[in-house]
Amino acid sequence: MTEPTCQLYLISPPDVGGDFPAQLEAALAAGPVAAFQFRVKGLTQHEAARLAEPLQAICAAHDVAFIVNDDMALAKRLKADGVHLGQGDGDPQEARRLLGPGAQIGVTCHNSRHLAMDAGEAGADYVAFGAFFPTTTKAVEHRAEAEILSWWQGLFELPCVAIGGITVENAELLIDAGADFLAVSGGVWNHPDGPAAAVQAFAALMAAD
Repeated sequence: MTEPTCQLYLISPPDVGGDFPAQLEAALAAGPVAAFQFRVKGLTQHEAARLAEPLQAICAAHDVAFIVNDDMALAKRLKADGVHLGQGDGDPQEARRLLGPGAQIGVTCHNSRHLAMDAGEAGADYVAFGAFFPTTTKAVEHRAEAEILSWWQGLFELPCVAIGGITVENAELLIDAGADFLAVSGGVWNHPDGPAAAVQAFAALMAAD
């Protein structure tokens, strides 16, 4: 068996309380997931850490990388596997100094080839392009075309992540264009048959590629 060329990168919904740990457990048990990004807004670091800890343990049990969105200090506090930085969230070199050589550092590059090249030069471990499709997860200021993934793959070794409105129904275009990872939130957590069914469907798509 060869590894699929594209892998699933889950992003948390805004609310990770309640029964969400059980949903995450079901999703990770259903098929291969490379990483999980903890993305919550408007909480104190203490509250965010309290919510993150059980999710981090579930990820560790399934050998899934636990990535913190935006917050280097929280990533350091949790000893997370890495941090994902938006354009206003700090510099990859600063994150590397804070989190160490083994941390996975990703950078949002929207639809910009220039930002992606800058991120690579600054030591990012992956670059994220998007949004490729309409999404309700966050306000979309930048729309990307699948062609940017093919362009990146043709020139650079650094992995690229596709993000924004990705579902089982529209993912094939991005897999074919060369995405190394598909970052998915609503397309898994809001799937009509549940998160486990969504992960299984993505796994089948990726294996068929």
